[in-house]
Amino acid sequence: MRPRPARCLAAGLACATVGSLALTGAASAPAAPGSASAPGQAAQSTAGEPGPFNAITDVPGIEVGQVQKTRPPYLTGSTVVRTPTMPVAGVDQSGGNPATWMTNALSPLNANPGVDAIVLTGGSIWGMDVGIGAMHWVEDHGVEGPIVPGAGIFDIGRGGDERARPTASWGYRATAKARGGPVRQGTAGGGTGATSGGLASPVLKGGVGTASVELGDGLVVGALVVVNSLGSTVNPKDCTLLGTAFGIGGEFAGLRKPSRAECSRTTGGAAKGSKYQATNKTENRAKTKPARQKGKNTTIAVVATNTSMENAAITKVAGVANDGLARAIIPSHTLYDGDTVFAAATGKGRKLANNDPNDVATLTRIQDAAANSLSRAVAHAMLSATSAREFKSYCDTYPSACENLRRNGTGKKRAG
Repeated sequence: MRPRPARCLAAGLACATVGSLALTGAASAPAAPGSASAPGQAAQSTAGEPGPFNAITDVPGIEVGQVQKTRPPYLTGSTVVRTPTMPVAGVDQSGGNPATWMTNALSPLNANPGVDAIVLTGGSIWGMDVGIGAMHWVEDHGVEGPIVPGAGIFDIGRGGDERARPTASWGYRATAKARGGPVRQGTAGGGTGATSGGLASPVLKGGVGTASVELGDGLVVGALVVVNSLGSTVNPKDCTLLGTAFGIGGEFAGLRKPSRAECSRTTGGAAKGSKYQATNKTENRAKTKPARQKGKNTTIAVVATNTSMENAAITKVAGVANDGLARAIIPSHTLYDGDTVFAAATGKGRKLANNDPNDVATLTRIQDAAANSLSRAVAHAMLSATSAREFKSYCDTYPSACENLRRNGTGKKRAG
C-alpha cells in the first residue's frame, strides 16, 4: 500500500509533531497561479470563456464519477468528485438543515493536508454509507486513511420507498467510474431524485449541473452542483432561469423566454406585471408545498481551481461561491435547506494566502469566478433535467423556452 504524508484522520486521531512539521515544510517553490496544468498540457485558454467541457473537470486534478437508479422504487443516485492529488479543501455550510460528514476536518483550525474525494449524494444523512464506499475504493488503491467528506440531499422516498437509497457499493462504483472529460448533467448521479421549488413556485425536477471558466494565464475555475432546493430557480416575473443571467460564451444559446401563456400557468399571472402578483392559486401553493416538501431540500456543490492555496483561502472561496447559489435560487440557505459548498485548490507551488496583499487580487478573481460558475451550473442542472415520476422538468414545463436550446452546454460546436 502506498504511504501518504503524515495525515490527521477525521476520526479525531492525533498527529505526531514530526508529521505536522513535515506537512508544513512540504510547499514547493513559488509558482504562478495558473501553473497547475497537467504535465505536458499546453494552456489554450480564452479568458472569460468556458473550458473545453464547460465542466468542473476542466480543472486539472478533478475527476467525476456517478451512479444512479431510476427503476421503482428507486429515484436516487450518487456523485463522487475524485481528487487524486489530494488537494487542500475547504467548506462553507450556510443552510439550516445539513446532512454532512467530515466537514470539520476541512476547517482552517484543524490539521488536514487535503482530500481524496468529495461525495455529493442522495439519501440524506444515510449518504454517509456512500462516503464509506468511496473511502474503501481509495484505500483499495493504495491510500492509507482516506479523507472523503461529503453531503447528502433529502430525496428519500421520492422513488416510492424510503429505504430505497444509495449504499456503500454506490460510492465504491462512483469512485471507480471517476474520469475527466464531459460530465453527465440533469437527472443523474446525486441529482437523480432532486427537485427544486415549492415555496411560491411549482416543484420542478432538479439535478446535477456543472460549468467552468478560463480566466487566462492557465487559470481555471469550475463548479458542480446538485440542485434540490426549496427556493425557486425561476424568475417569477418572466419564468426565465435566474442563473442564465451569468452565462458566458454562448452556453445558453437558443434558450428563450417562455411564452406568456406558459409562464402564467405557473405564476398565476405574475408575468403580466413588473412585480410578483400572487393570486389565490399561488398563495395556496405557498401554503401547501412547503408542508409536502418540508425538510426534503438542500443544494450541495463543489467548486475547484487549479491554483495552490492555504486552507483559509480555499475556505473563503467556498464561502463566496455559496453566494452563487443565492443568485440562482431564491430563497437560499433556508431552515429547510442544508446548503453546503466544498472547494478544492488542485495547484502546486506557492500557496495563495488571504493575509498576503500580493494575493488579494487573484483570490478575488477566483472567488468571483467560483460564484458565477456555480450560478451557471444551477441553470445547467435545471435545463438538463428530465421529468421523473410526478416531477416535471423546466423544459417540459416551459417547452417554448427550450425548443431551440443547444444541448452541449458550452455554446461551442461539438468536436467532430
